[in-house]
Amino acid sequence: MKRSIILLVIAAVVIGAGVYYVRGSGTSEAAAGAPGAAGGQRGGNPGGGFGGFGGPGGFGGGGGPRLPMTVELAAVKRADMSSEITVVGNLIGAATVEAVAKINGRLDDVFVRMGDQVKKGQQIAKVEDRELQEQIKQAQASFEVSAATIRQREADLRLAQTNLDRSKNLYDRQLIPKQTWDDTDSRFQAALAQLDLAKAQYSQAQARLDELQINIANTTILSPVSGFIGKRSLDPGAWVTPNTAFMSIVDISLVRLVANVIEKDLRRMKNGLPARVEVDAYPDETFQGRIARVAPVLDPATRTAQIEVEIPNSDFRLKPGMYARVSFTIEHREKTLVVPTAALVDVGGNRGVFLPHKGDQGDIANFKAIEVGLIDQNLVEVSSGLVEGDNVITTGAAALREGDRIVLPGQQQPASGGGGRAGRGGRGGGRGRGVQGGQGESTQGPGRSS
Repeated sequence: MKRSIILLVIAAVVIGAGVYYVRGSGTSEAAAGAPGAAGGQRGGNPGGGFGGFGGPGGFGGGGGPRLPMTVELAAVKRADMSSEITVVGNLIGAATVEAVAKINGRLDDVFVRMGDQVKKGQQIAKVEDRELQEQIKQAQASFEVSAATIRQREADLRLAQTNLDRSKNLYDRQLIPKQTWDDTDSRFQAALAQLDLAKAQYSQAQARLDELQINIANTTILSPVSGFIGKRSLDPGAWVTPNTAFMSIVDISLVRLVANVIEKDLRRMKNGLPARVEVDAYPDETFQGRIARVAPVLDPATRTAQIEVEIPNSDFRLKPGMYARVSFTIEHREKTLVVPTAALVDVGGNRGVFLPHKGDQGDIANFKAIEVGLIDQNLVEVSSGLVEGDNVITTGAAALREGDRIVLPGQQQPASGGGGRAGRGGRGGGRGRGVQGGQGESTQGPGRSS
């Protein structure tokens, strides 16, 4: 308990001493500053000594002139300018088709794997066909029976035709009664009908055989397009139906990019307009393409329309799903006047540049309004206001004001005006040392001067 009380007393003493010291130092500095400032004035430069930051020529005077700024220049020259529009999106293949079985069955074999290149019509999988093979044998037998039946019916018809001819001859000579003639004619008509029935059964057997042959052909799954296997989800032994998509084939001999273009740029999008395509996978390469289709309507929610860009991909380096940037050159001008983009500034709502000008106290910056045309990341086209060879301020232009003093490359920074350096001081002036022309230097301390 006693130890705690002792510690509290010591802490209070230390805090009190610190407060006293701080207050005493502030009072001394303020007292010393006033005579020092007066001494500076007696030295012959009112307000020009270490009397504070506010004097003319000091480092921070609220109403003093701005310090000269070091700038860089660039010449107005001629160069080629282009206006471009860039859109982004994901690449997709020319065609992506799902391979499905046409009949129900169990996969007997799959002949390709993901990434394999295939041709249109190439066999890629096989469904079991043993049951269909047996059905084809039965249908073939029925077809042969139908063919034999036709031959039999044709023979019966020929015999009935002979009997009919004989009966007609006898009937005409009135050697047989009319009933016998009618019976012979009926048998001929029946033989003719039997032949027609046999032919119909033959056609039916032929159709059944053709159907089974189509079914057995459908057990072989063929690639619907040329391309690459993009996905394979089933292995041999799996059961498939006509609704089972177990493999996809993507054609990447040509890739496409579908992008949205804002309303004001849509009028410049034309079929056949060349395009430059860049992808992150090949950062130093540019692929050439063209606009293939432009949507005739805009989305009322986004006020954009879709365009489709086609990019030939004969070497298959571009892959569907890649993120791509597509640029279109919509306007190009050759040998036009340009200035660096860094030189363009906005002053009072007017766009222009700063030009260096010789003044009484050195180089100053003068603002010159110009009319601009095309603008890109590095250059600005000058439609009027400048001529070739003019020098404009680039580095530092954004911080300049009309009439500011500037320091050009290779020049010395001029001394600041006002006849002295502004020193540190308290609220009233602090320590002061006023110098003008080597006279009137005041030293630290109240009222001491030499």
